[in-house]
Amino acid sequence: MTTSSSASTELEIELTFLASSMPVEVDSAQPKRLVDVYFPVDMSTHPRVRLRQKGDSYEFTKKTPAQEGDASQHVEQTVALSTSEFTDLAASSSRRIEKDRYFVEIDGYAAEVDVFRGALEGLVLIDFEFDSHEQLREFVAPGCCGANVTQEDFIAGGLLAGRHYSDIQPELQRLGYEPVAANDNPTG
Repeated sequence: MTTSSSASTELEIELTFLASSMPVEVDSAQPKRLVDVYFPVDMSTHPRVRLRQKGDSYEFTKKTPAQEGDASQHVEQTVALSTSEFTDLAASSSRRIEKDRYFVEIDGYAAEVDVFRGALEGLVLIDFEFDSHEQLREFVAPGCCGANVTQEDFIAGGLLAGRHYSDIQPELQRLGYEPVAANDNPTG
């Protein structure tokens, strides 16, 4: 068993949008299948701890707001895990999300397009990450973006985990969201 001792902390500046359509950029991109497992398992709390399987790599992350009440900035502390560490820890929670993530560039900005699978099929989110607050302020959302949901609690990964599309459908309808059909690219 090999365990990586590498750990990192970073400030993440991002905006999250509901997709109004599938960005054309995903047509030429190979997605990475992600499985996220959240803690605590109590559905009434907003989990800040996540296990992630990304292809054949595994990690443990604690994600906290950099400033209370502002979901556009988070401090992420991440530690690499071995396969067996991930498997053993993941067995203790049913709060899971499965999604295909496309790493693309849209209108000159790095973007992550998350196409949810399983119980949340039909949900597609687009995250844009920024290097600075200035870049964030200058950003204009491209046409494939619908409502900005950065500050919407219900869309946070930890609060989506363990839910079905029908559970969040009233909130999505309030924001004018219609399910987006995913393409069938194989996952990487």
